[in-house]
Amino acid sequence: MTFRARIIVGTATIAMFAAILGMTRLTGGSEMALLYAGLDPAASGEVIAALDRMGATYEVRGTSIEVEAARRDQLRMELAGEGLPAAGGQGYELLDGLSGFGTTSQMFDAAYWRAKEGELARSILATPGVKSARVHLAQPVSQPFRKAGSGTASVTVTTATGALPAAQARAFKHLIAAAVGGMTPEDVTVIDSVGGLVQTGPESAADDPAGLARAAELRANVERLLEARVGRGKAVVEVSLDLVTDHEQITERSFDPKGRVAISTETQEKSGTSSEAAQDVTVASNLPEGDAGAGGKNQSQNSETRERVNFEVSETQREVVRGPGGVRRLTVAVLVDGLRQTAADGTVSQVPRPEEELAVLRELVASAVGLDEGRGDVLTLKSLAFEAPPSEGTLAEAGLLSALPHLDVMSLIQMAVLALVALILGLFVLRPLLLSGRAGRALPSEPAPLALPPALASDTVNVPRVVTGEIDDIGDLAEMPALSGQATEIADPVERLRRLIESRQGESVEILRGWLEDGERA
Repeated sequence: MTFRARIIVGTATIAMFAAILGMTRLTGGSEMALLYAGLDPAASGEVIAALDRMGATYEVRGTSIEVEAARRDQLRMELAGEGLPAAGGQGYELLDGLSGFGTTSQMFDAAYWRAKEGELARSILATPGVKSARVHLAQPVSQPFRKAGSGTASVTVTTATGALPAAQARAFKHLIAAAVGGMTPEDVTVIDSVGGLVQTGPESAADDPAGLARAAELRANVERLLEARVGRGKAVVEVSLDLVTDHEQITERSFDPKGRVAISTETQEKSGTSSEAAQDVTVASNLPEGDAGAGGKNQSQNSETRERVNFEVSETQREVVRGPGGVRRLTVAVLVDGLRQTAADGTVSQVPRPEEELAVLRELVASAVGLDEGRGDVLTLKSLAFEAPPSEGTLAEAGLLSALPHLDVMSLIQMAVLALVALILGLFVLRPLLLSGRAGRALPSEPAPLALPPALASDTVNVPRVVTGEIDDIGDLAEMPALSGQATEIADPVERLRRLIESRQGESVEILRGWLEDGERA
């Protein structure tokens, strides 16, 4: 090997051993596991300070903190015992630091609402998938001679999935409204840090004047009913609701003259008797001094009875309050796919479903939606052939990595490093050696090398003969064996010498070097 080839081989060998040593340390080192990720900078600093006090080995990669996999669970328990990481700020423990001296009512109220916000944020963070949350409560200042109003609240949520579902946002609104007195879910606003304001949708019929939620529920019920018969994706249902949107309050008061009840009776009775003397009317009785004869007596007697009866007439009083949400009219349209029919020649065509089947399906749909023809409801059910949807995109097939589910990222990195080492060895070790072997043979040689002539052979074993370059050192060229298996002997000495130089290039180079050195010394 030449000096350059030796340097290449040595460098490649050192690089190979360095790569193997690095791989050994990489695989033999402790595996790191995720401890916490996505924490606030303040909370991350507190966790790192606690890990330093514990003497734990950790690595910070972006917003993630990784520790040794063997101690991850233990470190989590120890950090939780210290109250780390702090979630949602401080809660009611803020009130523990308030003393009775120097604390005004305004300071206590501010600390109380701040503690309430921290407790609500902790409750929201306990929900799976929520990374961070902040709650803001706005309470009106109480003033005398003024009606107290209800407060409002807003919550900002960051989730791991990137979008907050409407059902979860509705739950947060009810949570905050139930924790603060006098607050309703409508007073709470939920904001997603990624998607913005979260629309929770209608919660009652009053919040859904168009009846979209009820229409969607009826449509889902009818589709589930039809798919059991015609198959999935072979029925299309549309439901339209005309709802009552007006508030109406009716008060009725009616009297029944035939229905009366005596509630009181009052009876009054009067009786009287009167008597007077009666005189005869004569001439003497008319004179001033005349004596009238005595007559008889007049007597009278009377009685009176009064009765008053009070009757209560039958009365009916009814008060009806009608809110929005009542169904004024219902319209349902159903389209089902036809049946596939194969002809005798093999052609496939679609035909409508029979009327008997459509009649049965119509009865089922009418029962499912509560159809009332007297109210003006309409149900239309038809059977038509569906058009096949066009194929879009390309088929997603499993790749090479999906066939190796047991390999993790570290295993793939190790395989890539090993492949790189093998490539370096092939390019910088084997390839230069092969090229150097080819470069040493500048002249073409015969497949079968010539044997060493007797003049160049050593008399003793393992003792080489010194070649001086003289023609006598070569000896008799006639004793050379045949070249390339030829039985005929070459008669031209120059040709035989050329063949000898081609087969013994090393010795020829030494002869030439000896001639040059002799010339320089001369």
